[in-house]
Amino acid sequence: MKALIVAAGYGSRLRAVSPSKPLTEIAGVPMIARVIDAARAGGATSFVVVTGHEGERLTQFLSQLDPAITCVTTPDWSQPNGHSVLTGADVIGPERHLLMMADHLFDPQIVGAAIAAEPAPLTLAVDRALDNPLVDLDDVTRVRTAGDRIVAIGKHLDDYDAFDCGIFCVDGRFHDALRAAVAQGQAGSISDGVTALAKSGDAKVVDVSNAWWLDVDDPKALAQAEAHWASTLTA
Repeated sequence: MKALIVAAGYGSRLRAVSPSKPLTEIAGVPMIARVIDAARAGGATSFVVVTGHEGERLTQFLSQLDPAITCVTTPDWSQPNGHSVLTGADVIGPERHLLMMADHLFDPQIVGAAIAAEPAPLTLAVDRALDNPLVDLDDVTRVRTAGDRIVAIGKHLDDYDAFDCGIFCVDGRFHDALRAAVAQGQAGSISDGVTALAKSGDAKVVDVSNAWWLDVDDPKALAQAEAHWASTLTA
């Protein structure tokens, strides 16, 4: 299955460590290489990467990592992440594919679970372990569900029962929902598109609560990622 990776943002909270978040090394390996390796292990077969900030460096690295990876630059990477998705959508097409973030690390089984889920316009991998010590409650995207349906999503939900792990399976209907949200004057975040599909019952979840994942957004999370790989090497 094809995979679209959003890697365009400024990564401002990691700027003191590295000028490019996707190229920030974790146990000696750039973060985006770890994302791609895990996605491949979970079932991804090809990749489109949307670049922006430090895009030339990232494109050069990816061309050396795997010349088959397609890179495309979003016109304005100061815009919300949904705009990067739409840039990539023009390349990857409307067929069902994975959508993931360059700064979310994960166990390959999460990708496998997303691929295996019943096809829908959007399926999001969620963690229902609300006591997960790796989750930054000030930054994580929260999800409220009803069975396997998403009811609401956002960083500031007071009533929620799951966390967004940053890994989706989507098709062209999600792209259409994002375009419609932008046309209606919304900011154009991925969550805007999810919210639009949730209203029609077309945004689903797959529970991956037993799998490891981590949003590497700041030095604390980077240290947690380093510790995770150190533990796997010594296990």
